[in-house]
Amino acid sequence: MLVLAAVVLLVDQASKLWAISALSSGESITVIPQLIRLRLLLNAGAAFSIGEGATWVFTLTAAAAVAGILHVGRRLRSPAWTIVLGALLGGATSHLLDRLFRPPAFAQGHVVDFIDYGGLFVGNVADIALVGGCALLLLLSLRDVPLGGVPDKAHPSA
Repeated sequence: MLVLAAVVLLVDQASKLWAISALSSGESITVIPQLIRLRLLLNAGAAFSIGEGATWVFTLTAAAAVAGILHVGRRLRSPAWTIVLGALLGGATSHLLDRLFRPPAFAQGHVVDFIDYGGLFVGNVADIALVGGCALLLLLSLRDVPLGGVPDKAHPSA
């Protein structure tokens, strides 16, 4: 879990450093015409820039998510859940670091977004890890896969 989280964190932060240096002049780079382009956006809010005036709430939420994932991660025995929590931990930690240490102020920083999905929304590598982790979390939950990796005897399979 911690190795995957570290990889997500490092790739996300490195890609954000690149985006700030390469795209800060307002430049846009088309990757797949009409689908994906790269353009810099400093996001004070959450997804779709919702709640831009409540950055501190997102800072606290990210900190709580990191703490919760670390707590739950101590019980992991399932490889699939290890991947889920590693992806979620890496994404949440990277967003927390943005909130804590990026301008405009401590605990009110803006998240660096730069992957524009056809004008629908703009995200980053951490967002990809978070969405993928949540999708796999949903799948494992629906399949009743336990964190411990051993089927729960109280809930026999149908």
